[in-house]
Amino acid sequence: MAGVLAIYGLVAAVLIAYDIDASNKGYSPTNGYLDLGCGICVGLTGLASGYAIGVVGDACVRECVQQQKLYIGMVLILIFCEVIGLYGLIVGLMLSTKKN
Repeated sequence: MAGVLAIYGLVAAVLIAYDIDASNKGYSPTNGYLDLGCGICVGLTGLASGYAIGVVGDACVRECVQQQKLYIGMVLILIFCEVIGLYGLIVGLMLSTKKN
């Protein structure tokens, strides 16, 4: 599950790198700040999501050994933790495509 967060970061990095061009019109500060916001948004939500997956996964796996009924609840909580990173990617894509 946590490997998907790296793919989100890769998608954002490719979009940011694709927008940078060396043409005569240059790279405006507005576009730079939007790309910075995109990278920070995807990166920090990926960090928070990965941390949550680690903490919840560790605690739930230890408890699932003793109580088998907790497995479905653990999977649902891990999905909710993963969605944090997905929301960051969506906001990052919105920031990246908002350029003039």
